[in-house]
Amino acid sequence: MLKTIAIDDEPPALRVITHFCGQVPFLDLQKTFSRTDEALAYLAQNEIDLLFLDINMPAMSGIDFYKSIPKAAMVIFTTAYAEYAVEGFNLSAVDYLLKPFTFERFQQGAQKALDYSQFIKKPEPETVVEYLYIKADYSTYKIAVSDIVFIEGLDDYLKIHLENAKPIVARMTMKSMTEKLPSRDFIRVHRSFIVPLRRIENVRNKAITLGGDEIPIGSSYEAEFFKRFST
Repeated sequence: MLKTIAIDDEPPALRVITHFCGQVPFLDLQKTFSRTDEALAYLAQNEIDLLFLDINMPAMSGIDFYKSIPKAAMVIFTTAYAEYAVEGFNLSAVDYLLKPFTFERFQQGAQKALDYSQFIKKPEPETVVEYLYIKADYSTYKIAVSDIVFIEGLDDYLKIHLENAKPIVARMTMKSMTEKLPSRDFIRVHRSFIVPLRRIENVRNKAITLGGDEIPIGSSYEAEFFKRFST
Protein backbone atom coordinates (compact mmCIF):
# COMPACT_ATOMS: atom_id res chain seq x y z
CA MET A 1 0.00 0.00 0.00
CA LEU A 2 1.35 3.41 -1.00
CA LYS A 3 0.39 6.36 1.21
CA THR A 4 -0.41 9.21 -1.15
CA ILE A 5 -1.36 12.88 -1.25
CA ALA A 6 -2.42 15.05 -4.19
CA ILE A 7 -1.63 18.75 -4.69
CA ASP A 8 -3.34 20.83 -7.34
CA ASP A 9 -4.78 24.35 -7.31
CA GLU A 10 -7.76 23.21 -9.42
CA PRO A 11 -10.52 21.43 -7.43
CA PRO A 12 -11.79 19.48 -10.49
CA ALA A 13 -8.31 17.99 -10.97
CA LEU A 14 -8.23 16.91 -7.32
CA ARG A 15 -11.64 15.30 -7.70
CA VAL A 16 -10.38 13.27 -10.68
CA ILE A 17 -7.32 12.07 -8.78
CA THR A 18 -9.43 11.23 -5.73
CA HIS A 19 -11.79 9.18 -7.90
CA PHE A 20 -8.96 7.37 -9.68
CA CYS A 21 -7.08 6.63 -6.43
CA GLY A 22 -10.25 5.01 -5.08
CA GLN A 23 -10.13 2.53 -7.96
CA VAL A 24 -6.50 1.46 -7.41
CA PRO A 25 -6.30 -0.96 -4.46
CA PHE A 26 -2.68 -0.24 -3.53
CA LEU A 27 -3.13 3.56 -3.33
CA ASP A 28 -4.15 5.04 0.02
CA LEU A 29 -4.99 8.68 -0.61
CA GLN A 30 -4.44 10.40 2.74
CA LYS A 31 -5.33 13.98 1.83
CA THR A 32 -5.64 16.50 -1.02
CA PHE A 33 -4.38 20.08 -1.05
CA SER A 34 -5.00 23.13 -3.19
CA ARG A 35 -2.37 25.20 -1.33
CA THR A 36 1.33 24.35 -1.28
CA ASP A 37 1.94 25.86 2.19
CA GLU A 38 -0.66 23.54 3.74
CA ALA A 39 0.84 20.55 1.92
CA LEU A 40 4.34 21.42 3.17
CA ALA A 41 3.06 21.67 6.75
CA TYR A 42 1.42 18.25 6.39
CA LEU A 43 4.57 16.67 4.96
CA ALA A 44 6.64 18.03 7.83
CA GLN A 45 4.56 15.90 10.21
CA ASN A 46 3.67 12.87 8.08
CA GLU A 47 5.56 10.36 5.95
CA ILE A 48 4.17 9.85 2.45
CA ASP A 49 5.23 7.38 -0.24
CA LEU A 50 3.89 9.15 -3.31
CA LEU A 51 2.83 12.64 -4.39
CA PHE A 52 0.52 13.48 -7.28
CA LEU A 53 1.75 16.99 -7.93
CA ASP A 54 0.58 19.67 -10.34
CA ILE A 55 3.42 21.73 -11.80
CA ASN A 56 1.74 24.98 -12.82
CA MET A 57 0.47 26.47 -9.52
CA PRO A 58 0.26 30.17 -8.55
CA ALA A 59 2.14 30.42 -5.24
CA MET A 60 4.90 27.89 -5.94
CA SER A 61 5.52 25.67 -8.93
CA GLY A 62 5.33 21.92 -8.43
CA ILE A 63 9.02 21.70 -9.38
CA ASP A 64 10.03 24.10 -6.60
CA PHE A 65 7.62 22.46 -4.18
CA TYR A 66 9.13 19.02 -4.75
CA LYS A 67 12.65 20.39 -4.24
CA SER A 68 11.58 21.83 -0.88
CA ILE A 69 9.80 18.87 0.73
CA PRO A 70 11.41 17.78 4.02
CA LYS A 71 11.35 14.00 3.43
CA ALA A 72 11.99 11.92 0.34
CA ALA A 73 8.92 10.67 -1.54
CA MET A 74 8.15 9.48 -5.05
CA VAL A 75 6.39 11.96 -7.32
CA ILE A 76 4.10 11.76 -10.33
CA PHE A 77 3.78 15.18 -11.91
CA THR A 78 0.41 16.20 -13.36
CA THR A 79 0.09 19.17 -15.69
CA ALA A 80 -1.56 20.50 -18.83
CA TYR A 81 1.79 21.78 -20.13
CA ALA A 82 4.00 19.27 -21.96
CA GLU A 83 7.00 21.63 -21.90
CA TYR A 84 7.57 20.84 -18.21
CA ALA A 85 8.13 17.14 -18.87
CA VAL A 86 11.92 17.23 -19.20
CA GLU A 87 12.41 19.23 -16.02
CA GLY A 88 10.05 16.88 -14.21
CA PHE A 89 11.98 13.80 -15.22
CA ASN A 90 15.25 15.51 -14.28
CA LEU A 91 13.95 15.34 -10.70
CA SER A 92 13.62 11.54 -11.05
CA ALA A 93 9.84 11.65 -11.27
CA VAL A 94 8.21 8.23 -11.45
CA ASP A 95 5.91 9.46 -14.20
CA TYR A 96 4.47 12.54 -15.88
CA LEU A 97 0.73 12.69 -16.56
CA LEU A 98 -0.43 15.17 -19.16
CA LYS A 99 -3.92 16.52 -18.45
CA PRO A 100 -6.52 15.41 -19.24
CA PHE A 101 -5.37 11.83 -18.56
CA THR A 102 -7.45 8.67 -18.63
CA PHE A 103 -7.82 6.21 -15.77
CA GLU A 104 -5.74 3.69 -17.73
CA ARG A 105 -2.88 6.20 -18.01
CA PHE A 106 -3.23 7.08 -14.31
CA GLN A 107 -3.17 3.40 -13.39
CA GLN A 108 -0.03 2.90 -15.47
CA GLY A 109 1.75 5.66 -13.54
CA ALA A 110 0.58 4.27 -10.20
CA GLN A 111 1.89 0.81 -11.15
CA LYS A 112 5.30 2.33 -11.97
CA ALA A 113 5.37 3.83 -8.48
CA LEU A 114 4.48 0.50 -6.87
CA ASP A 115 7.11 -1.36 -8.89
CA TYR A 116 9.77 1.18 -7.99
CA SER A 117 8.81 1.09 -4.31
CA GLN A 118 9.11 -2.71 -4.23
CA PHE A 119 12.43 -2.57 -6.07
CA ILE A 120 14.10 -0.17 -3.64
CA LYS A 121 12.80 -2.12 -0.63
CA LYS A 122 14.05 -5.47 -1.96
CA PRO A 123 16.87 -6.70 0.29
CA GLU A 124 20.28 -7.26 -1.19
CA PRO A 125 21.09 -10.96 -1.59
CA GLU A 126 23.45 -12.13 1.12
CA THR A 127 26.95 -12.95 -0.07
CA VAL A 128 27.71 -16.65 0.15
CA VAL A 129 30.49 -17.21 2.72
CA GLU A 130 32.23 -20.58 2.41
CA TYR A 131 35.47 -19.93 4.29
CA LEU A 132 36.74 -17.76 7.13
CA TYR A 133 40.35 -16.65 7.40
CA ILE A 134 41.28 -16.53 11.08
CA LYS A 135 44.60 -15.38 12.54
CA ALA A 136 45.81 -17.49 15.48
CA ASP A 137 49.17 -18.74 16.77
CA TYR A 138 51.06 -16.44 14.37
CA SER A 139 49.34 -18.12 11.41
CA THR A 140 46.27 -17.59 9.26
CA TYR A 141 43.84 -20.51 9.15
CA LYS A 142 41.38 -21.13 6.34
CA ILE A 143 38.28 -22.55 8.00
CA ALA A 144 35.35 -24.00 6.09
CA VAL A 145 32.17 -22.49 7.51
CA SER A 146 30.47 -25.87 7.16
CA ASP A 147 33.05 -27.39 9.57
CA ILE A 148 32.18 -25.07 12.48
CA VAL A 149 30.36 -26.95 15.25
CA PHE A 150 30.03 -23.92 17.54
CA ILE A 151 31.98 -20.89 18.71
CA GLU A 152 32.75 -20.22 22.36
CA GLY A 153 33.72 -16.88 23.87
CA LEU A 154 36.58 -16.88 26.38
CA ASP A 155 37.15 -13.32 27.65
CA ASP A 156 39.18 -11.69 24.84
CA TYR A 157 39.47 -14.91 22.85
CA LEU A 158 37.20 -17.17 20.83
CA LYS A 159 37.44 -20.93 20.70
CA ILE A 160 36.22 -22.20 17.32
CA HIS A 161 35.12 -25.82 17.69
CA LEU A 162 35.50 -27.75 14.43
CA GLU A 163 34.30 -31.06 13.09
CA ASN A 164 37.11 -33.66 13.03
CA ALA A 165 39.79 -31.11 13.90
CA LYS A 166 41.35 -29.43 16.92
CA PRO A 167 39.67 -26.21 18.07
CA ILE A 168 41.28 -22.95 17.02
CA VAL A 169 41.71 -20.24 19.65
CA ALA A 170 41.89 -16.72 18.23
CA ARG A 171 42.00 -13.25 19.73
CA MET A 172 38.65 -11.93 18.53
CA THR A 173 35.40 -10.55 19.88
CA MET A 174 32.00 -12.18 19.53
CA LYS A 175 30.81 -9.09 17.66
CA SER A 176 33.56 -9.30 15.03
CA MET A 177 32.94 -13.02 14.54
CA THR A 178 29.19 -12.45 14.16
CA GLU A 179 29.90 -9.95 11.39
CA LYS A 180 32.02 -12.49 9.51
CA LEU A 181 29.52 -15.36 9.66
CA PRO A 182 26.52 -15.70 7.28
CA SER A 183 23.56 -14.50 9.36
CA ARG A 184 21.11 -16.91 7.77
CA ASP A 185 23.15 -19.92 9.01
CA PHE A 186 24.47 -18.85 12.44
CA ILE A 187 22.87 -17.35 15.51
CA ARG A 188 24.19 -16.08 18.80
CA VAL A 189 22.36 -17.87 21.60
CA HIS A 190 24.34 -16.68 24.62
CA ARG A 191 26.88 -13.98 25.45
CA SER A 192 29.49 -16.74 25.08
CA PHE A 193 28.14 -18.94 22.29
CA ILE A 194 27.37 -18.78 18.56
CA VAL A 195 25.91 -21.90 16.92
CA PRO A 196 25.11 -23.02 13.35
CA LEU A 197 21.38 -23.60 13.04
CA ARG A 198 21.78 -26.69 10.86
CA ARG A 199 23.76 -28.56 13.54
CA ILE A 200 21.17 -28.20 16.30
CA GLU A 201 20.02 -31.69 17.28
CA ASN A 202 17.43 -30.75 19.91
CA VAL A 203 16.39 -28.00 22.30
CA ARG A 204 15.28 -28.78 25.84
CA ASN A 205 14.94 -26.66 28.98
CA LYS A 206 16.64 -23.66 27.36
CA ALA A 207 19.63 -25.72 26.31
CA ILE A 208 20.79 -26.74 22.83
CA THR A 209 22.38 -30.06 22.03
CA LEU A 210 24.72 -30.26 19.05
CA GLY A 211 27.70 -32.49 18.33
CA GLY A 212 27.38 -34.10 21.75
CA ASP A 213 27.72 -30.75 23.55
CA GLU A 214 25.08 -28.83 25.47
CA ILE A 215 24.91 -25.05 24.91
CA PRO A 216 22.82 -22.77 27.17
CA ILE A 217 20.40 -20.23 25.71
CA GLY A 218 20.84 -16.84 27.35
CA SER A 219 17.70 -15.02 28.47
CA SER A 220 18.44 -11.96 26.31
CA TYR A 221 18.86 -14.16 23.21
CA GLU A 222 15.94 -16.49 23.86
CA ALA A 223 13.20 -14.66 21.93
CA GLU A 224 15.27 -14.26 18.74
CA PHE A 225 16.50 -17.85 18.91
CA PHE A 226 13.06 -19.41 19.17
CA LYS A 227 11.76 -17.10 16.45
CA ARG A 228 14.50 -18.29 14.08
CA PHE A 229 14.52 -21.93 15.19
CA SER A 230 10.76 -22.39 14.81
CA THR A 231 10.62 -21.13 11.20
